[in-house]
Order: sequence, then C-alpha cells, then structure tokens
Amino acid sequence: MKIGIQLPEVEREYRWPEIREIALTVEAVGFDSIWVGDHLLFKDEITGTKGPWEAWSMLAALAEATERVELGPLVAATSFHSPAMLAKKAATVDEISGGRLILGLGAGWNQPEYDAFGFPYDNRVSRFEEAFTVIRTLLREGSIDFEGAYYTHRETEILPRPRSDIPLMVGSNGPRMLRITAPHIDMWNSWFVWFNNMADGLAPLVAELEAACVDTGRDPATIQKTAAVYVQLSRGGGRIAGSETRPKVEPIAGDAPAMAEALAGFASAGIDHLQLVVDPIDAAAVEELGEVLALLPSDVRN
Repeated sequence: MKIGIQLPEVEREYRWPEIREIALTVEAVGFDSIWVGDHLLFKDEITGTKGPWEAWSMLAALAEATERVELGPLVAATSFHSPAMLAKKAATVDEISGGRLILGLGAGWNQPEYDAFGFPYDNRVSRFEEAFTVIRTLLREGSIDFEGAYYTHRETEILPRPRSDIPLMVGSNGPRMLRITAPHIDMWNSWFVWFNNMADGLAPLVAELEAACVDTGRDPATIQKTAAVYVQLSRGGGRIAGSETRPKVEPIAGDAPAMAEALAGFASAGIDHLQLVVDPIDAAAVEELGEVLALLPSDVRN
C-alpha cells in the first residue's frame, strides 16, 4: 500500500515557501505521493469565505520542486476548464514531473465556487461524462473530434504528445459516475466522510465499484482502490475544512503504534493507496507521521 499526503487547502493561509517545504519534507520522509485539492472558493455562514491556491499552477510548481513522489489533484473538477484544456494541463504537468502525474477527476460539488466563478452547476454528471470522454481520448489517443450537448472540440490534438498511460482516477461513489468511468479508469478514490473514516466502512463502497465493473464488463481486480483518510496528530485541534456543512467524522488519532495499526487496517481492507488528510498540516506534522510510516509492517508497505 502506498501512502501520500494531501497538502494544505484552507486550514489557514499558506504561502508557497511553506507549501514547498511541506512537499519536500513529504518526499524526504519517505511518503509515496502528494495531493492537492481542486477548489476555488468556499463560503458558508459558520466560517465565512476562504480560498486555496489554484491547483494546476501548484501542481506544476510541485512537479519541478520534487523528484520522486507521485502527484495529483484530489480530485480535479472537470467543470473548471474545457475538457481539452484540462487534458493539456495534465499532459504538461506530467511532462514537468517526468511522468509522475495521477489524474484524479470528479464532477465537483461545491456550488458557491461555481456561482462565484461563473461555471454552470446543472447537469454535472452529464457534463462530466462528456468531459471524461474528451480528456481520456486526448490523453490516450492524442486527438479527438467531438460534439456533445455541452462541449464541442473540432480536430483537437495534444501536442507534444503525452505518454498514453497517465493513470486516470475517479473520485466518486455515485452509481452513474461509476458506470461511466469503470471501463476506463486505473484507480478509484473514496473521501473519508463517505466511509466514516474507518477501514471497515469501505466494504459497501467497494461493493458498489465492483458492481459497476461487472455491469460494464471490467475486471474489478484491475482497478486500484484508494482512500483519503483523516488523521490527527499531537498538535491537532480539529481540521478547518472548506465547508462546515459537510458531515463530521472522528479522525484517526493516538500514538504512533496505534495510528500505524489503524492505517494497516486499510491495507487489509484491500486499499492500494492512502491519501492522508492531516491535522495540523505543516512540515513538523509530516515528520511526526514519518514515525508512523516506519512502524508499518513490511507486508503493508511493500
């Protein structure tokens, strides 16, 4: 099982030098991947208005700053760019990183940022279905001529040609989204609130993925399963999330042995890759998590 770290989003205001320091610490400590959220603006009546840095610009900078770890959006909202432009961004970041991009994709959910930036919020799954067709075709085949209800791309090509095997990951548990993506994805992701942040809560969601695979003729064993897990360290005081209206779950906490045991449980549940959402998130926290990483059994990490 690989283990990565999600970088800060809106927990507080972060500047690039600190984000870079956290990323380099993630790599130095021995984690496998770095992830960034793809959001533009959060608004709610409890915590007010907050915004992170733009995800693709950040991924390009991280691709240059790091050398080994995999990188990806967790996950990219297809609504925020034309599909061809998103494919172009992915190809470029993958090139800068030397082939380390994992392209996580989703339909988006946070309506205030759609309204603020002028993106349509209706028919998000139908829009995603068309965007997903364009993105994967451009990345896999290099060109497309497409006319749909929402997007039109005439004789579009990605040049220079990207590698054709950039991993595609979907972040969704929706039955329709799973049927759309199951024939084509390399990886699937579930966010911690969807399974109550517990390894044994994943079984029903994995069953839904496997059912979609059966319905679409895909072998479920050929899709890697990933999960974002919320962990709280000794200095944690409760994670400030983008929206306080989303469900609350208890973080995985405790000393290093207890946390290592909890994370190992996700490997036992069939998870191939974890993305840790950390409270607090800074370089010192990543170093503290390195103690947990060192305690994981070799059969979990290798």
